[in-house]
Amino acid sequence: MTLEMPKARPGEIRDAVMRALVDAEENTLSLREIISSVDDALGRRVSESSIRSCLNLHTPEVFERVERGRYQLVLTPPIDPAGSQPSTEKPLATVGKARLFYADSLEWLDQRAESSIHGIITDPPYGLVEYTSREQTKLRSGKGGVWRIPPSFDGHQRSPLPRFTTLTTAEIDNLERFFRSFGEKALRVLTPGGHIMLACNPLLSHYVSRALDLAGFERRGEVIRLVQTMRGGDRPKNAHEEFADVSVMPRSMWEPWLLFRKPLEGTVAQNLRTWKTGGLRRISEDQPFGDVIRSGPTRSTERKIAPHPSLKPQAFLRQVVRAILPLGEGIVLDPFAGSGSTLAAAQAVGYESIGVERDAEYAALAADSIKPLSEIQLSGESSK
Repeated sequence: MTLEMPKARPGEIRDAVMRALVDAEENTLSLREIISSVDDALGRRVSESSIRSCLNLHTPEVFERVERGRYQLVLTPPIDPAGSQPSTEKPLATVGKARLFYADSLEWLDQRAESSIHGIITDPPYGLVEYTSREQTKLRSGKGGVWRIPPSFDGHQRSPLPRFTTLTTAEIDNLERFFRSFGEKALRVLTPGGHIMLACNPLLSHYVSRALDLAGFERRGEVIRLVQTMRGGDRPKNAHEEFADVSVMPRSMWEPWLLFRKPLEGTVAQNLRTWKTGGLRRISEDQPFGDVIRSGPTRSTERKIAPHPSLKPQAFLRQVVRAILPLGEGIVLDPFAGSGSTLAAAQAVGYESIGVERDAEYAALAADSIKPLSEIQLSGESSK
């Protein structure tokens, strides 16, 4: 009598192979090593033909053979799930006044006309390593890499957070070079007096700030998002009881958003008349835009719409997006669009916007998320 093997759920073998390769040294394994690891992970024997089919069917999008009988993960972004190819010219999606491009932001900026963007709001990969293909593969397969799961104090499941205390000197140097290059390209496409506001992290903000300063921007301060996160506050690792009254770092209760401006042409008033930029839009006749904004964590309703690891809440984004165009006219750009939440905020306040995202899965997510995120009703929201 022949025993029938248990039927695998869709994607189960593929996911097990991905986990095996993520955990391997140099991310490469022989076929025999992959088979053994998959058997251990699934708790049963899996046929060699099933694993071979998985490796071959997903080549070259996920796996590639590096030599006879050895495989590794592909560490470049896969093609868009909808079949679209990266393009700096053709939008992946248009939603109301928002246009989304599936492209590399630096290449897209090179193709954009000079002085054609009026404001930039973005949440970039401010550690640079956390959104590489390698780290995203680890995140999506459940193996954190640079992404860690913060401790739970109240029994709730926690989302991964990137840890930046592990960055090497070489990675920090690369970060500064990247943001200087990005800054120079962003400076060219912004109108004179146009602002750029970007999310950062207290551990890295000085590197990013210096890079943008060297690129030619004028520093205009920071907008502080008051939000209590799960960063910091932990006792010494493996010595919690011995040093029960010690925290390695302060518990994070704020998030810096760096604010820079392209140099003006003439006075602020002259720049506003010519380019419609140079300042920030007031909240009302009596209240200017302030540099401290109280903000809660992103709501679960928004996370269900756009499950992105760095999703920022619409209640916060709509305030900063509204402020970036002083006369309420022009184009807002998010060159690291992620889930499309900045474009959704621009749509909600009535602005034209452009987003650029190079990760295929996030680009597809953004295309689906902009409209429902923009339609979320917020209590006490100010008028457009």
